[in-house]
Parts: sequence; structure tokens; C-alpha cells
Amino acid sequence: MPDSLPEWAVWLVVAVGVLVGLVVAAVIANDRRPSAALGWVLAVVLIPYLGLLAFLVIGSNKLPRARREKQRRFDELVLERTTRQRPVHLTPEDEQLPVLRTIHAMNRRLGAMPVLSGNTADLLEDYVGSLWAMTAEVEAAQHSVHAEFYILALDETTEPFFGALERAAARGVVVRVLFDHLASLRVKGYRRMVRRLEASGVLWRRVLPVFPTTREVLRIDLRNHRKLLVVDGAVAFSGSQNVVDPAYGKRSNRRKGRRWVDVMARFEGPVVTALDAVFVADWYSETGELLDDRLRTDLPPAPDSTRELQAQVVPSGPGYEQENNLRLFVSLLHAAQERAVVVSPYFVPDESLLLAMRSAAERGLDVQLFVSERGDQALVHHAQRSYYDALLRSGVRIFMYPPPFVLHAKTLSVDEEVAVIGSSNLDMRSFELNLEVTVLVRGVDFSRQLRAVEDLYRSRSRELTPAEWGRRDLVARTADGLARLASALV
Repeated sequence: MPDSLPEWAVWLVVAVGVLVGLVVAAVIANDRRPSAALGWVLAVVLIPYLGLLAFLVIGSNKLPRARREKQRRFDELVLERTTRQRPVHLTPEDEQLPVLRTIHAMNRRLGAMPVLSGNTADLLEDYVGSLWAMTAEVEAAQHSVHAEFYILALDETTEPFFGALERAAARGVVVRVLFDHLASLRVKGYRRMVRRLEASGVLWRRVLPVFPTTREVLRIDLRNHRKLLVVDGAVAFSGSQNVVDPAYGKRSNRRKGRRWVDVMARFEGPVVTALDAVFVADWYSETGELLDDRLRTDLPPAPDSTRELQAQVVPSGPGYEQENNLRLFVSLLHAAQERAVVVSPYFVPDESLLLAMRSAAERGLDVQLFVSERGDQALVHHAQRSYYDALLRSGVRIFMYPPPFVLHAKTLSVDEEVAVIGSSNLDMRSFELNLEVTVLVRGVDFSRQLRAVEDLYRSRSRELTPAEWGRRDLVARTADGLARLASALV
């Protein structure tokens, strides 16, 4: 037996190894951001078996093909139903924002939803007050209730909401409820909530369920992060708030006084049909039942015409080919002329979003970012801190909401009359892994309401200065940098 392999065999092993490495690198890099691709390649090279296993398990950012096909068919149906819809009336003032028309067209192309006029909206920034407002609408429901939340939990704060759902079902209202399986499972009292739903007469489903016995194998990190409620197809709520107590069911949070700070919008008018369509699409995805009669296009304008606003719903997530929400945020930041205010609990941008924010500030705009001073998720908190230096050097003002509160609102306001509210954070999880729903709103009244909420946050926050940030110690800088590297694996 020879002491060593012949030279040609050694070269063959090396060649095969290089070829396999190139194939793996090409597969990883295919249709993926360069930073994410590089992160995965390094993971596979440095920890070959664990890295490759992790990539096979969570390396893809798309839902299974069957679910994507359902989304495609649903979007085609929405486009078909709204193709002959009367176009939004343009006033002379609209010509001052020609770029907004192109953003509307982009959203329509990516997410199928049209621009709808004749709406009204009110912001609800009080956490418990928002839950009571939603409960009151369910109590008054006559025909249908569609509720979809990332976290649905039964506790002392949400008990009235569950009671309203039960009473609505008991009087003949069709009540349908969707909630993310793993997100709700983590909250105390999950089994008690499920038993309550089973006995209630409410039609309900877990969204993106993860059960070992199911035929469809779903990724545990692809989640439905949407929050919306539609009552009788006439009133809708959407924003950042889950149906759970402000401390998220944790004794540790109550001891620390930690509470979540959220904002929701209550809509009336034709935009309600678009928000309902998001629910209908998710119900179809989970049950195979298409609620075709819910896709109406003939809702009358909201009654208060003096506060009329234009609105466009932008659904996004791993069921779509593109990151619809990311493109919306980047486009609006590039279109801003005077100011842009971003509120996001989790801010881990990709290169395009970071460039858009920095460029806006460097163009002389007033660009502000609101974040929690102390986040509830350590990895994300440290990752987002790694971006502060570049933002501050570009002139972005950073306001930190004080602990023990968690600023969980997700909004963007641009100039004087354009705003965005929804469930989407400004991080790569929301852009690529989560199903999200966002509403693009144009209206002076709504923008003023959002400006008032921003003023409230600013009055409670403190501004981070470049001098203070420059005094961070080496340990903090290292933790932030490592977290940023880990966040690239999306």
C-alpha cells in the first residue's frame, strides 16, 4: 500500500474541493444581497458542517412554492378586480409630488393594491385605549369580523376583546381569527387561549404552523408579523400593536416596569377593502378557502370628506418576489424634500436604506430616527447600534426612548403630507422573512396627527450626540460589530 497518494490524486481532491466550494458559493450568492451571501459563505467555510446545515434549514427567505403560488393567483385576482377602477382624481397640488405617482405605480406592480381616495384615519397612540377601541368595534359588528395579529394572547388586558369576539359569534356574526403560531405560542396562557377559541364559535387558524406531523415543512423563522382588524368591511385598524398586555405577559417585564409603546390607525373608506384583502389572502393561504365575495371595489367614500386622504396598502413578505416594503421606504426617503422622521424599534438596514437615510441628511434635510435606548432583543439592539456612528456623521438626529419602555411603533413621515404606518420594522427580518402590511397615506390631517405623536415621543426621549457616542468603550464597540455580522445572515 503506498505511503501517500499519487500527485494526480492530490490534485483531483483539491480540484473537486474547489469545484464544490464554487458551486456552494454560487448557490448561496444566487439572488441574495452581497453582504448576506458573504456571511453565509464564511459560515460554511469556517464551520463547515454546522454552517452548511444552518444554510439548508434557514438559508432560503421564501415561503414554500405552493404558498407563493397562492399569493400570485390572489394578486392576479386583485388586479383583475381593480383594473377598471376609476383612477384617483388628481388636483393641481398633486402635480407638486410627481414622484409619489411613480411610487404608487411601483407598489401596485409589486403588491397589486391600488391607490384609493375618499378615506379617513385616526391615530391611536394609547396602548390600552387602542385595545378598547378595537373591542368596541367588534361589539358593534353586524356581519363580519376579521382579526389577524402576530401575537394573540388571552390575559387580563385582552379579556374584553376575546369576550367581544365570542359575543359577536354568538349573535351570528362571522368571526375569523388568524394569529402567528410560534409568536403566540411563546406567550404565557397559550393553551388556555386555544381552548377558549375552540369553545367560542369563532373560526380560527394558526398562521404558518410548525407541527412535526404536518405534510408542509415550514421554516420557523418565516413568520406572519401583520396586525390588522376589519369589522363589517367598513372599519379597519392596522399598525404596530399586538393583542397582548403591555408587558407581553412576562413577570420580569412587570417587575422592571417595562411596557411596549405602540400606535394604531383606525381607517374608514375604500382602503378598508384593501386591508381586508390582505386578511383574505392569508386566510386563503392557511385554509384553501377563497372568500371571493370580500374583494369588493365599490365601498363609498368615508363620511367626513373634509379629512379625505389617499391610501395604498402595501403587503410584503416571503410570499413575494421582491422586498415590497424596503423599496417603499427607500423610495420615499429619496423623494423627501424637507424632512423625514423614522420610528422603528428594530433598525438594522441594508445598504440601500442606510444610503437613503444618509443621503437625505447630507442633502440638508431634517432626518430623525427614533429608537429605544434599551432594546428588548439583545442581538438586534447591538446590531442597530453599529449603524449609529455612520448616521450621526451624516447628520441624522437619533432620539432614544427611555427605558424601561420599548418604543414599538413603526412609522415614517415625509415632508408635510406623506406618511407610512404598519407592522414593518426597518430591519432585514421585516424586509425578507416576515409577512408585513404597511399603509402609505397622503393627507395633511393624518400627517399632522402623526407629527403630534412624533412630538410626544421626542418630548420623552433624549437626543444622542456624536460626542457621547464617540466615548463608547472597546467592549461595547466589539459587541455591536459582532452583532452586525450575525445580522447579515438573512
